Amino acid sequence: MADETNSSFTTREALFYHETGRPGKIEIIPSKPVATQRDLSLAYSPGVAAPVEAIAKDPLAAYEYTAKGNLVAVITNGTAILGMGNLGALASKPVMEGKAVLFKRFADVDSIDIELATEDPEAFINAVALMEPSFGGINLEDIAAPECFVIEQALRERMKIPVMHDDQHGTAIIAAAGLINACHLTGRDFKDVRMVVNGAGASAIACTALIKALGVPNDNVIMCDRKGVIYRGRDNVDQWKSAHAVDTDRRTLEEALNGADVFLGLSAAGALKPAWVEKMAKQPIIFAMANPDPEITPDDAKAVRPDAIIATGRSDYPNQVNNVLGFPFIFRGALDVRATAINEEMKIAAAHAIAALARERVPDEVAAAYGVDRQFGRDYIIPAPFDPRLMETVSSAVAKAAMDSGVAQKPIEDFDAYRVSLRARLNPTTSVLTHVYEEAKRAPKRVVFAEAEEDIALRAAIQLRDFGYGTPVLVGRTQAVKDKLRELGVTDPDSFEIQNSADSTYVPAMVAYLYGRLQRRGYTERDVRRMVNQDRNVFASLLVALDHGDAMISGLTRPFAQTMREVSLVLDPKPNSLPFGIHLMIGKNYTVFLADTTINERPSAEGLAHIARETAKVARRLGHEPRVAFLSYSTFGNPPGKWLENIRDAVHILDQDDPGFEYEGEMAPDAALNPQVMKLYPFSRLSAPANVLVMPGLQSANLSAKLLRELAGNAVIGPMLIGMDKPVQIAPMTASAPDLLTLAVLASAGVVS
Repeated sequence: MADETNSSFTTREALFYHETGRPGKIEIIPSKPVATQRDLSLAYSPGVAAPVEAIAKDPLAAYEYTAKGNLVAVITNGTAILGMGNLGALASKPVMEGKAVLFKRFADVDSIDIELATEDPEAFINAVALMEPSFGGINLEDIAAPECFVIEQALRERMKIPVMHDDQHGTAIIAAAGLINACHLTGRDFKDVRMVVNGAGASAIACTALIKALGVPNDNVIMCDRKGVIYRGRDNVDQWKSAHAVDTDRRTLEEALNGADVFLGLSAAGALKPAWVEKMAKQPIIFAMANPDPEITPDDAKAVRPDAIIATGRSDYPNQVNNVLGFPFIFRGALDVRATAINEEMKIAAAHAIAALARERVPDEVAAAYGVDRQFGRDYIIPAPFDPRLMETVSSAVAKAAMDSGVAQKPIEDFDAYRVSLRARLNPTTSVLTHVYEEAKRAPKRVVFAEAEEDIALRAAIQLRDFGYGTPVLVGRTQAVKDKLRELGVTDPDSFEIQNSADSTYVPAMVAYLYGRLQRRGYTERDVRRMVNQDRNVFASLLVALDHGDAMISGLTRPFAQTMREVSLVLDPKPNSLPFGIHLMIGKNYTVFLADTTINERPSAEGLAHIARETAKVARRLGHEPRVAFLSYSTFGNPPGKWLENIRDAVHILDQDDPGFEYEGEMAPDAALNPQVMKLYPFSRLSAPANVLVMPGLQSANLSAKLLRELAGNAVIGPMLIGMDKPVQIAPMTASAPDLLTLAVLASAGVVS
C-alpha cells in the first residue's frame, strides 16, 4: 500500500483529473451531422417518424436505426465499490464512469453508467428489467454478495439481452484462461487437478463454477471462507456456498493445501503462508488475486517453491489477472451477433481464446510497440492487457460460441471480414501510449522541469512523481517553487528536488562546460556565467548535458523557436541527424503524424527524406505501419509549380534506399487521405490513406498543426521534438498539465528522441 503522504498526493491529483475541464470522464457526442436545420429535422421531428414506424413493425429494426446494438449499461447500487465496501449509489458513479471509459477504450462499445439508489434486490431487478428496450447489454458491477447472485440470475431469466455481473464472471474467465495454460505447462489434466479456493464471495464462487465447468471435478475442489473449509454438514452456510461443499475431514486452509495442485485466492493479503505453500504438490499453481495486495507475493512464494507458477491481480508482477482482458471483448462479440444472453458456452469460449492467444508467439512488431517482453511460459500464461490481438481473438470466439449455442439473432457469415472490422475499430496509438506510461513506471527517469514556478509545470511534475512515472527535478527559485507546491496541496515540498542556479553546486562545472562549447562562437566566460545564472532553459539543459537529469521539459513561457535556440546552446542534435517536430492527430481509430511542424523552414530533398524515415520510425514505435505522403499544393504535377523539385527529389532518394515502408508524392492532402480521391490515381503506391504526412515547409506545416490543434483540441499531441542527442521536449505555450506529462513520459521512455 502507498504511504499516507503518497496516498494524499494521489487523492489530490485524482480529484484534479476528475474535475478539470468538463467534470467527470464521459460525454455524449452525436454520430450524425447536426449542423443545419435539415440535419435537425432528420435527427428529430419529422425525420424520426420513419424509424419509429419501422421499429414498431419489427423490434429488431432498433438495432439498425438506433444505437441500441452498441450500447451497454453499467449498473450498480454501490453496495460493494471496489475494495471500499458499501458507500452508496452516488459514490459509485466515478467507478461506473470509469468502466464506461474502459468499454469504449478497449472495444469501441458505447456505455452509459446508471446508479440505482436501492439495496432491495427486487426493486433493483425491476428497475433494470424495465430498461431492456434502451440497451444492447447490461454490465452489473460492484453489487454485494449474496444479492448479486439473485439479481443476475433474475435478470438473465427476464431479459432477452446479454447480462453479466463482471465482478463474478470477468475475473473467472481470466483466471480460467491462466489455469488452462498453467496446467498445460505442468502437464496436468483438469480432471486430475486438486484445487483449494480461499474466499467465498461473488468472484470466488464464479471462478470455482467456471473452472468446474471446464472439467475440474466437484469433489477435487475445497472452498474455504473466513471460518475454514466449507464441508458438507457445516452450519451457517448459504445456498451459494453449499453448492461447493464437499465431504472432507480437512477443516483449515493449511490442511486443505496439503498436496493441492492449485491455490486460487480471492480473499485477503497475507492469507497464504509460505510454510503452507511448501506442502503443496510439485510445480504448484498459485493464483493470489486479493486486491490491492495478494495472499502471498510471488517473491515469498518462489522463495519456498521455485517451481511454482504464480499469478496475481497486480500489473507489477507477471501473469496479471485483469478483467479488462475479458469484459470489453465479451460484450463486443455478444453485441455483434445480437446475442440474447451471455451463457456458459460464451464464457468458456472466451477463456479458451485468451489462453490460446497467450500460447501464440507474440509478433516482434507487437512486442516492440506494446511492450510484451515475454513469450509463452511460466511468467507469461496470460496475455498482456494491451495486446491488440485480444479484440479480434476474444470477440470472434464469443460471437461464434453465441451462434453455436443458439443465442445469436444475427449470425456472422464471414469471420475473416469480421476480424478485419474488429481490428479497424481501434486506434493502436492509445494502447501504445498506455504501454509507454507503464514502461516509464518500470524504469523511472529523472525529468528536469525548466519552468517549475509555473502552475502547469508543477502539476505535471507532481503527477509524474505521484504515479511513479519518474522523478521530477524542479528548476526555479527555491522558496517560490516551495510556495507554489504548497498552493497546489503538497504537504511536503522539501521532498521535491529543486535546482536553483543561485545556490547550485553544479554551477562551476556548468560554466566550464558551456564556455568550452561557446568560447569560439563569440561568448566570453562572463556571458556564459550570466546565461547559466539567469536563463532557466540553459541551466536546465546543462543539468541534462551533465547527467544530473535524463530528460527535459520546457516551452510554457517562451515561443518554441526561442526555447529551441536556448536549448541548442547546450545540447546537440544526434550525429548525422536533423532535428524536427512531429504533431500527432489522434482520432477514434486512426493516428496521423505531421512533420516537420516546428524547425526547418524549407527542408532540402535530403532533409525531407530524413524526416520521412525518422517519422516512420516513430509511427512504428506507436503501433502503426507507416504510409508516407509528401504533401504539396500539387498532385503529381497538377497544377505545375516551381516549389516541387525538393519533394520529387526526396521521393527519388527513398527510391534508392528501399526504406521498408510505403511512400508517395508529391500530392495534395485529399489525394493522400480521401479514399475516393485516391481512386483517381490508381498508380499511387499507397495501399490505404497515408498516416505520415511530410510537409513541404515550415510555414504550411506550422499553420496546419496549430489550426488542427485549435479545432481538434485534446486529439493533438505535440509538437514532439525528434533528433536531439539528449531527450528534450518543448511544449506549446498553451499546453495543459496532461499535455506536459505526456511529453515528459514520451521523452523519458525514449519513444521520441
